[in-house]
Amino acid sequence: MEIKAVDVAKLRKMTGAGMMDCKKALVEAEGDFERAQEIIREKGKLVAAKRADRETSEGSVLARFTADNKTGIIVSLGCETDFVSATAEFKALAAGIADAAIANLPEDVEALKACKMENGRTVEEAIAEQTGKCGEKHVIAHYAKLNAEFVGAYIHFTGKDGAIVAFNKPVSSELAKHIAMQVTSMKPVAVNAESVPEKVVKQEMEIAIEKTKEEQVRKAVEGALKKAGINPAHCDSEDHIQSNTAKGWLTEEQANQAREIIATVSAEKAANLPMAMVENIAKGRLAKFFKEQTLEDQEFVMEGKISVKDYIKSVDPEAKVVAFSRFSFSE
Repeated sequence: MEIKAVDVAKLRKMTGAGMMDCKKALVEAEGDFERAQEIIREKGKLVAAKRADRETSEGSVLARFTADNKTGIIVSLGCETDFVSATAEFKALAAGIADAAIANLPEDVEALKACKMENGRTVEEAIAEQTGKCGEKHVIAHYAKLNAEFVGAYIHFTGKDGAIVAFNKPVSSELAKHIAMQVTSMKPVAVNAESVPEKVVKQEMEIAIEKTKEEQVRKAVEGALKKAGINPAHCDSEDHIQSNTAKGWLTEEQANQAREIIATVSAEKAANLPMAMVENIAKGRLAKFFKEQTLEDQEFVMEGKISVKDYIKSVDPEAKVVAFSRFSFSE
């Protein structure tokens, strides 16, 4: 059947798909607009399936709030290239998804996909159509919703990094923005040490213990090498021993002596480590982790020499951060 240009233009306006894709869909659907729209949606799903293993390292991060600022959402729409993320179509889709999120306040990504957008299509359908149109994988890379007495945000001017932060009371927009900037740039793992997940604490303690053990063994080996008149820097690996021997910095006798010292002292020290001391040192490392990786204890980047907790207190003594969510395409 003959497909008129006006019909192609009408379908293009309805779906946002390319002119040739619209014409092919109308031909296949024999002029049935509803069926043609379904064909375009199915094409988008097919393209998405073919590109499912592609990385989506580009995209847009957006935040939205309810009128009372007590609920905020952050959503990130990802794609494969910076070229696509810079297009008006991609930005419009990302904004439409953010609008649907704040209008419906879904609990998770799957629920967000089922939300209706202004054009009547679900978020999932809109993503599939855009995928089919441009040929690049599109995905909701991150979504979170926070409820509190006040929720603020910061989105970097590139649109690729951002965070939302929830407070226990209404605060100034400036304070909220500054703390959201801190979260965006310094990547804390939790609000404070008490809120770090137990799994993370256990993992960091295990890492701290292993680092401390390695450090104690290394110090013992270095001391033994120095006592034997051998420079530890020349023997910190087998490759260095060989290369430094070839350079004449170690004699063959010193190289063999170093190997013997490293093997013997390492084994002896590892078998006789004072665990109480090791655990105390590891606790110190864990405390350093909390200071560097939890929001309240981090140094406030905009002023320095003051913790985030103290900065908040200086602005509003009763204000506290209760939760946050961040996302970055640059990571």
